[in-house]
Amino acid sequence: MNSLADQRALVVGLGGLGCPASLVLAEAGIGQLTLADPDAVEASNLPRQPWHRPGDVGAPKVESASRGLRRAFPGVDVEALRAPVDEDNVERLFDGADLVIDGTDQIATKLLLSDWAVRTGTPLVHAGVLGMQGQVLLIAPQGPCLRCLFEEAPKDAPRCTQAGVLGTVAGVVGTFQGWIGAQVLQGHSRPGVLWRFDGVRMRQRAVSLSRSPDCPECQRAPPAPRAQGPWAGANPR
Repeated sequence: MNSLADQRALVVGLGGLGCPASLVLAEAGIGQLTLADPDAVEASNLPRQPWHRPGDVGAPKVESASRGLRRAFPGVDVEALRAPVDEDNVERLFDGADLVIDGTDQIATKLLLSDWAVRTGTPLVHAGVLGMQGQVLLIAPQGPCLRCLFEEAPKDAPRCTQAGVLGTVAGVVGTFQGWIGAQVLQGHSRPGVLWRFDGVRMRQRAVSLSRSPDCPECQRAPPAPRAQGPWAGANPR
């Protein structure tokens, strides 16, 4: 089993997903966290983004999240970057990362992270949440990526600021996202399983996904190997 203390995770987005995901990774014993987010804390963020406190309103999210992580986990090396992840810096940020957490709410950024996960072989734990619904997908070598689901960003996809999101749902999804990331860093993974959470009916299910033969990013990659780890032998539906 790999030691989390010797590994680094890149957390992109310190909102309702990135905050609980980074908490889980720190609790699991991750050695280094790099936090990337261009935004400042708003009062409306506080109910669902646990690293940010009322006194942090107006401050960069990466700074308040870094303070919270260092306060709770002084042994974790935290690096803060107040900037969006884009074509100019994504390669540098992926370099040396053992894991990437996608806590963003922009489809274009999610696709960018997925593309670089495929290109570099770096495991990426994608997550999304809207209203009372959420989903998590591990994008790792041998498995499908986001472009296997859709090739480009939907032009009419609503964001959290438009459709809203329940803080409790974001917490559940972000916590599971961090747990999957911790499992990956310890050598357990099962790419290609989309985990969905329905907060209205209080149901969850796992859906098996396959690579698309037309995917522009991973169509040349070899087929997925036999599943390993805690999900092996499960029957997603």
